[in-house]
Amino acid sequence: MTINVNKGTTGHGYRSKRIAGSDPFTDLLFNVLLGFILLFFISIIFLNPEDDAGKIDVDAEYVITVTWEDYSADDIDTWVEDPKGQVAFYKKRETDILHLDRDDRGMLNDRIVVEGKEIDNPLNQEVLALRGMMPGEYTVNLHYYDTVSFNAVPVAVKVAKVNPVYEVVYYGTTTLEEKGSEQTAVRFTVLPDGSVGNVNRLPKKLVAR
Repeated sequence: MTINVNKGTTGHGYRSKRIAGSDPFTDLLFNVLLGFILLFFISIIFLNPEDDAGKIDVDAEYVITVTWEDYSADDIDTWVEDPKGQVAFYKKRETDILHLDRDDRGMLNDRIVVEGKEIDNPLNQEVLALRGMMPGEYTVNLHYYDTVSFNAVPVAVKVAKVNPVYEVVYYGTTTLEEKGSEQTAVRFTVLPDGSVGNVNRLPKKLVAR
């Protein structure tokens, strides 16, 4: 009788330990499940980033780019007038709102360093920035300052709104026939809301005035 009682007591105590105690296999499964849940939420965050497509961070509201044939030694100048009548060009590179970031003189002093070697920079491009939002009309003129080829020069002009997203508001080509010639490439009006209207090419003299 004593032996039977002790067996029963011992068996009951063992079962109580299994119920109340910690099961290592169950703990492992629970931790693995938590890990999968954490990885799932992380993947959701990276699959849905903030929509920054098209956004760029530059110190400008509009950028005017003037480009002509690569390796050309001909010198084309950009002249831009703001709504106050102030003009930015190579001798006066900055007004209240305009800034000529790059004055290109054809192939003159046009060298760059690539992998420690100095080579010719083939790109002929002038860049002017509008560093603010001043409503009113802007005029972009091109001046055939000097020539080596004595040929007519097609010049591409692009006006782009860069904040908050990049948007081309004008793109066109103007041909300068000979040295000394001046052409109005584009005139456009910045409206109070920052959009562009009244895009035209009515001629207006800026160089000789």
